[in-house]
Amino acid sequence: MKRLIEFPLEDGGTILVEVDEFESEFGSVPVAREDEIVVKANQTFEHALETIQPVARTVVKKFRIMPDTPDEVQVAFGVKLSAEAGALIASTGVEANFTITLKWRKDTKKKGE
Repeated sequence: MKRLIEFPLEDGGTILVEVDEFESEFGSVPVAREDEIVVKANQTFEHALETIQPVARTVVKKFRIMPDTPDEVQVAFGVKLSAEAGALIASTGVEANFTITLKWRKDTKKKGE
């Protein structure tokens, strides 16, 4: 079942996010009462996303300090939003899902030019 979470924005507006109800081993756990259509988040949308930034920074930083530093580091991961917890890294089963792409470009200039 889908629910809507209303996140306040720092500029005073709001954003609605559609989420799945939390599924546990005991079945569905509602994020709101049956008569509520929209659940109000406990934090701003921006603050919820701030919780994910350290993860992205750490992953990129670890690849940037490699001896043969890649020219590009791309990190992709799913983000789930929750009214109570804010932003979470989405998982598949019991594992978090990250896609990391490292790119090196060949140097097209000859040495000494």
